[in-house]
Amino acid sequence: MQLPNEIFIPEIARLVAEGKQVVFTPTGVSMRPYIEGGVDSVTLVRPDDLQVGNIVLAEVAPKHYVLHRIYAMQGDAVTLMGDGNLQGNEHCTRSNVLAKVSAIRSPKGRAKPLTRAWLWRHTMPLRRIALKIYRHTCI
Repeated sequence: MQLPNEIFIPEIARLVAEGKQVVFTPTGVSMRPYIEGGVDSVTLVRPDDLQVGNIVLAEVAPKHYVLHRIYAMQGDAVTLMGDGNLQGNEHCTRSNVLAKVSAIRSPKGRAKPLTRAWLWRHTMPLRRIALKIYRHTCI
């Protein structure tokens, strides 16, 4: 059974704010190839010490949540984009960042690298080709 995000995400935010780690399996394809939706699990922690490259859970509009990577921060403003997205980004404030990903695990429990994806973030024109290859060879 899958709970609606309007119920599920605020509960995650509450637990993380209390200092607890929360593990869940996100859905969607916006974080490919780093997180495979419906397959990989992520561990969420308090969003302390945010940096460009961190993967975060954020509310980008009322009751609209994303698990995306921080692409830019300027003062209180945060710009996010999914690794699997070819264009478009979201904006929020630091206070709208509900949690930070501290670990990614495959279905077999193996830790996946938690990278800031510097190269991936700076090769947007090549991303389309890399994602196409990934979809055809890894999924």
